[in-house]
Amino acid sequence: MSVEPSPSVSGEHPPHPSRRSRTSAVEVRRSARRRRTVSAYREGDRTIVLIPARMSEAEEQRWVGVMLDKLAAQESRRNLGDGELTERAERLSAQYFEGRARPASVRWVTNQNTRWGSCTPAEGSIRLSHRLQGMPEYVVDYVLVHELAHLLVPGHGPGFWRLLEAYPRTERARGYLEGVVAADRLRHLPGTDSE
Repeated sequence: MSVEPSPSVSGEHPPHPSRRSRTSAVEVRRSARRRRTVSAYREGDRTIVLIPARMSEAEEQRWVGVMLDKLAAQESRRNLGDGELTERAERLSAQYFEGRARPASVRWVTNQNTRWGSCTPAEGSIRLSHRLQGMPEYVVDYVLVHELAHLLVPGHGPGFWRLLEAYPRTERARGYLEGVVAADRLRHLPGTDSE
């Protein structure tokens, strides 16, 4: 994924250790040949972000965030089927709940317009709103983790929120979803229609 058409990757300089992003899964490569373009791609379990050599550290940090979000959104646009959702839920349960949350079914539904997801613990069923399709992967994962937690703790008491602390992007995902809701409300306010 690139912001503008990018030149060939050959000639890119290897990353300088101090110029790596906060996580070891992201590698930033600076290039003197690269003038204006910023691009990113996945290489195994790493994300490679290619930037012009002249870019400041602050610009680098900003562009790494932008490109990570773009890649995540691009990957989420590939509509996951119910089987893939189930596999993802099982992976997330293993990662965050030691495999204790075991859904019997995980599927997309089109009848949830005021909720992002729902869970029926007695049946072990999890349903995600189709409105999540196309959102960044970490947001979909947050909703899955949220509903998986309900298989272990019904309701939204302190024990439930303690379980969600295991997912490191909880606050970011919640902020994203709150932004989506706020933007939708703004579109429906009188006098906000565009011409």
